Amino acid sequence: MKEESRLVDAMGRADEAAEGKDAYLVALGERIRSLRSRRGLTRKATALAADISERHLANLELGTGNASILVLQQVAGALQCSLAEITGDMTTASPEWLMIRELLAGRSEAELHRARVKLSELFGASTGDDRTRRSRIALVGLRGAGKSTLGRMLAEDLGYPFVELSREIEKVAGCSIVEIHSLYGTNAYRRYERRALEETVQLYPEVVIATPGGLVSDASTFNLLLSLCYTVWLQAEPEDHMKRVVAQGDFRPMSGSREAMEDLRRILEGRAAFYAKADLSHNTSGHSLAETFAGLRSAVRQATGVADRRA
Repeated sequence: MKEESRLVDAMGRADEAAEGKDAYLVALGERIRSLRSRRGLTRKATALAADISERHLANLELGTGNASILVLQQVAGALQCSLAEITGDMTTASPEWLMIRELLAGRSEAELHRARVKLSELFGASTGDDRTRRSRIALVGLRGAGKSTLGRMLAEDLGYPFVELSREIEKVAGCSIVEIHSLYGTNAYRRYERRALEETVQLYPEVVIATPGGLVSDASTFNLLLSLCYTVWLQAEPEDHMKRVVAQGDFRPMSGSREAMEDLRRILEGRAAFYAKADLSHNTSGHSLAETFAGLRSAVRQATGVADRRA
């Protein structure tokens, strides 16, 4: 089997070479593209933040650009990640990292999930009180999934307060989301986002929270959300996301892009694996608002143990 695997790898490298591409550069480009999609950034916006040409970034993502370390550092800064995350070598920083990597290598998603939960408990990231966690319902998903509309309906039905986390971020920062990004940058926005989440959780023992679509881009904040709240991923087809966003008159982060639909698909693809870490998934496509809410209401009440007052 190992020999067969080596043969397949060799054939893959040969194919890349035949196309004039280096396998490592192709993998590097895929990581950059994935990180960009996860953060909801267009290629144009990333290139601008990294202070490189859009064509140079495109070549990097396609595996045809052999960038210098300085350029990769600029791209890492634009994507708000470490250079090690881009180069794919962050787990070689120390012997302990290497040993942990070996323990986790080859594990299934379910096993990795159990390991993450245990690590959260070990380092105090979990409340340790599942009943309290289930009294805080956090809706996650891409913009246009119905988090605000369904969140308000669910909060009213449960008798809980409803919190739009984006509005709380603006209160913490003292300015709008757009102004935070333009004046202070993405790093500052992520700090305000975490503070808003921490304050909301401290203030409300029972609550329904509509989270920003990009919250999953920050692993630390998303880990906090998973440990303190019962999370629900509101799923939808890309076309439905787009139609709802257009109906709201909000085109961020696709503003000015001719490939808006393609950008949206890439963002959804880049974040789907993180949204899937939610406790519950509920599809909002192909159903009326009433049908969607009825299904969500039933699933949340059953999962959290909240009694149905209409029963």
